[in-house]
Amino acid sequence: MPACPRHAAWATTLLGALTLPVGAQAQGQPIMVPSTDPGVPSVAQTGPQADAIRESLRRIKLPPGFRIELYAVVPGARHLAPSPGDGVLFVGTRQATVWAVTAREGQRMADQVRPFAPSLRFRLPNGVCRTRDGGLVVVELNRVLRFPAADRFLERSDTTAIPVVAQGGLVPEDEESPNHGARTCRVSPGGRLYITLGQPYNVQPRGKVALYERLGIGGIIAMNAMDGSAREVVAVGVRNSVGLDLHPTDGTLWFTDNQTDRMGDDTPPGELNRVTRSGGEHFGYPFVHGKDVQIAGTAVAPDLKGLAPPAQWTRPQVEFPAHQAQLGMSFYTGTMFPPPYRGGIFVAAHGSWNRSQPSGALINFVPIQPDGSAGPSRVFAHGWLDESGSYRGRPVDVAPLKDGSLLISDDLAGALYRVSYSAKDSTP
Repeated sequence: MPACPRHAAWATTLLGALTLPVGAQAQGQPIMVPSTDPGVPSVAQTGPQADAIRESLRRIKLPPGFRIELYAVVPGARHLAPSPGDGVLFVGTRQATVWAVTAREGQRMADQVRPFAPSLRFRLPNGVCRTRDGGLVVVELNRVLRFPAADRFLERSDTTAIPVVAQGGLVPEDEESPNHGARTCRVSPGGRLYITLGQPYNVQPRGKVALYERLGIGGIIAMNAMDGSAREVVAVGVRNSVGLDLHPTDGTLWFTDNQTDRMGDDTPPGELNRVTRSGGEHFGYPFVHGKDVQIAGTAVAPDLKGLAPPAQWTRPQVEFPAHQAQLGMSFYTGTMFPPPYRGGIFVAAHGSWNRSQPSGALINFVPIQPDGSAGPSRVFAHGWLDESGSYRGRPVDVAPLKDGSLLISDDLAGALYRVSYSAKDSTP
């Protein structure tokens, strides 16, 4: 089915990266807003909630030598944007808040957590990431903002927000949906901003397949992080990616992809993917999920029966157990952890909802082989899902800190955890 004229016109504008839809705010117009609101108190870092989180962490199992501790109480904590240096850690949410988390250098726990630029009225600001010079990018449901020199916000009463993509310019407004609307992002050393765009259905209907591939919905797009120019579709055939990262050496893009629901407890698998070609590489969806699970024409997508699959598509690097909901991922770039972990990928599995017996709520580790491909995945941390099938926490994202420790966010407990390693603790 061809796209409607409105969508076709929007796509032309989008890919040309010249103008924005009617009514959208002009790109590049700086907005001065207060950095903080004195009337909003900081989040308490001590008391019953912090004590309960620490008690729950006693259940978490890690390999010998590793230790997990509460780093910060952060309500609804989702994706993480650490400072390239020793500055502020920013945390996205699925609500209307971006949190600024500060800690003194060398501290094992944060000192202060408070809302960042609260007057901007963020809408689902899940995606936070850093530019090389320490700037912050916030990717909302349908807007992208950049904050230069974000680490210095504590020194100033105001901060500057620059629209990289104005409101209504990330996807057409009638394709906007909070379902699969949690964007994630990364900025390359060369200044390219990569953004995941989940498609808003369990399986998109037949009339949306070609449109979504053209716009990069159900895929990944890239643009200039400074002004949104040179926009392109990098990957398509993706159901709902909520995590991506760039290989620290070869610069290749890797991303997670969430499973199709209502297909049974054990199918289809979750995915970890690697982009190896330029120009809208196809990863199979909605024709297949994983390496060979048919989607088109099945009970979850009967209207896709007979729809021609892509001539070429890329299989996942790793298949994870079904419905564990792999979200955030990050290459481990530190040196605190033992050599087998260096250069590998940590992946947060949020945990299932579409399964008779819950599964997930853990952290996986995936090594990278000498040829650049992924090795076998293994569980690194688990215990947030208890014996009764109840979640005590749900990991969302992972990020290495400057000292080589690893942060884990948890939106159920409303917390950040710090994982550290000591060789002396690894001996029996």
